[in-house]
Amino acid sequence: MAVCHHQSPFKLFAPLPPPNPKPIFRCNLSLPSRPTVLTADPEPLFTSVKAFAPATVANLGPGFDFLGCAVDGLGDFVSLTVDPQVLPGEIAIAEISGDHNSKKLSKNPLWNCAGIAAIEVMKMLGVRRVGLSLSLEKGLPLGSGLGSSAASAAAAAVAVNEIFGGKLGVEELVLAGLKSEEKVSGYHADNIAPALMGGFVLVQNYEPLDLLRLSFPVDKELIFVLVSPDFEAPTKKMRAALPAEIGMAHHVWNSSQAGALVAAVLQGDVTRLGKALSSDKIVEPKRAPLIPGMEAVKKAAIEAGAFGCTISGAGPTAVAVTDNAERGKEIGERMVAAFLKDGNLKAVASVNRLDRVGARLVSSIPR
Repeated sequence: MAVCHHQSPFKLFAPLPPPNPKPIFRCNLSLPSRPTVLTADPEPLFTSVKAFAPATVANLGPGFDFLGCAVDGLGDFVSLTVDPQVLPGEIAIAEISGDHNSKKLSKNPLWNCAGIAAIEVMKMLGVRRVGLSLSLEKGLPLGSGLGSSAASAAAAAVAVNEIFGGKLGVEELVLAGLKSEEKVSGYHADNIAPALMGGFVLVQNYEPLDLLRLSFPVDKELIFVLVSPDFEAPTKKMRAALPAEIGMAHHVWNSSQAGALVAAVLQGDVTRLGKALSSDKIVEPKRAPLIPGMEAVKKAAIEAGAFGCTISGAGPTAVAVTDNAERGKEIGERMVAAFLKDGNLKAVASVNRLDRVGARLVSSIPR
């Protein structure tokens, strides 16, 4: 471990779009806290609802555990139905479909990320008179680094909230999602917050939880190239690879790069965003060797014209950024080839834009 001379090592910080959006959106929450609990037992307004939550890219290079964003076109769906066969005040998971690995997921709601979040929202609402049946459609592969667990939790939280009329705000829904994340991948909000809120989100503090939404200018083009190899990188395993302490020099470097990244987001400067994204000296160097071919993939992305490339979340997905969709396709092809050549892994690429909306209701049937 490299530590600057004459300096004490720093502990690695760990759990620790509407039109014309405001530059910063702040939610003030207190943790540890008791989320709002509505004492009234609400009547459902719908017989069934369906909600969607997008994929997310956490960390964004130097922003480990405090920066993340939502990307469009990928995500999970949750369908929720008032079910007289389910005991009042309880929820049952009827079906899990989609990704071929989804059969690994438990149908016990106490051990399923969607189920945990749904239960938390039901507690907050004080639901006691009806039972609910939940179906989860996985659009995201497990252990992909694209916020798979957060997408399921966010979609479930929104579905439960909306079936009872949307009584809770995003603050409570983030808390419900954090309960789910805590069980399956660790207490961190850099996936669940952008999955619910959309756009870029900075986690300024965990106790109390303090979230800032950073608005990327609507007139600027930002393209994410997501390349996912046929390889699973469980979040808990990838977190275990991280150092317990870091040197002063790396702390200063990563802090400056994270600051530059935030400034680039607010200014719509994709070139500077990519440069900062590529500059992590703490987390990526420890995780990249655990993902076959990752270092070559990053090099291939830059050579193909990407402004920057890093690991998405805990991996194994690699994320590159550019400002042109056609160039993004070319970058993706080069990254896929690098995974195959240097990592002996098949991979798939997708070109996506920023999701500015976050988790939302997509359909409903009134009672």
